Amino acid sequence: MLRDSFGRVATDLRVSLTDKCNLRCTYCMPPEGLDWLPSAQLLTADEIVRLVGVGVERLGVTEVRYTGGEPLLRRELVDIVARTAALEPRPQISLTTNGIGLARLAEPLAAAGLDRVNVSLDTLDAATFKRLAHRDRHADVIAGLAAADRAGLRPVKINAVLMRGVNEHEAVPLLRWSLEQGYELRFIEQMPLDAQHGWSREAMVTADEILGLLSEAFDLTPDDQEERGSAPAERFLVGGGPARVGVIGSVTRPFCGACDRVRLTADGQVRNCLFATEESDLKSALRAGATDEELAARWRAAVARKRAGHGIDDPSFLQPSRPMSAIGG
Repeated sequence: MLRDSFGRVATDLRVSLTDKCNLRCTYCMPPEGLDWLPSAQLLTADEIVRLVGVGVERLGVTEVRYTGGEPLLRRELVDIVARTAALEPRPQISLTTNGIGLARLAEPLAAAGLDRVNVSLDTLDAATFKRLAHRDRHADVIAGLAAADRAGLRPVKINAVLMRGVNEHEAVPLLRWSLEQGYELRFIEQMPLDAQHGWSREAMVTADEILGLLSEAFDLTPDDQEERGSAPAERFLVGGGPARVGVIGSVTRPFCGACDRVRLTADGQVRNCLFATEESDLKSALRAGATDEELAARWRAAVARKRAGHGIDDPSFLQPSRPMSAIGG
């Protein structure tokens, strides 16, 4: 197992397939974009599948989520999903995406074995979307969500980040629309993972504020906490259920004590925490001819060093040098 010194066991593997993205969301990167990793530094499809296989077959990983950057930009994505679905024991397979291209790829991905998707959508207004993402692709995201639902990639989950003075007034409309469409909405506190290092606690809309906004229009009751387990979202029944809304308070309501996640970056580095400042290199060992058991041993050692918490409230907290697009969500 991937067990750390505090007894937590990592079973949920987040795999970044690329650091590239076709949007420029203000809370992630500057409008001009970033210097992308050279192709030679990225894990190949075969290397990705091999490392995921080590995680699933030797280390107890039961869930695999492919992320980015934007994972739909990875040409081999459908093949990677199909090969992941063929692993024994078969893991649950999900995808975090901005939804651009999902209208075309939802059916092939479902046929390959993808179980569900999380799609980022921060606004219902096309003009606000363009202001936030610096791209006029709002209609493509909406179409991608509908395609995912038709393909059976349910529950279709939406991730929304509210920013003060920008879109916090859309909390209620976003939830109302999501309920009408049959999607499960989750609000996420903005985290200090932007490339510009411009995050501030004052500008962040907190979990308490989000719940306050929603409670003005909806009757919310906490869902069964036992069902939450290690999930990052606190879920609330809307109007008594069965519909739900989630709030992920990564900053103000940290859930580090129950964390079961580990990350593999697009260039083959293990990160035992989203906010880690250290990484463990699997790619170099893999390319040097390491056996699966040697790779597993390196992975176990990386997770064993996981800290008790992310420490955002600690005065000594340092924002990771990698932005979210280069880590994988």
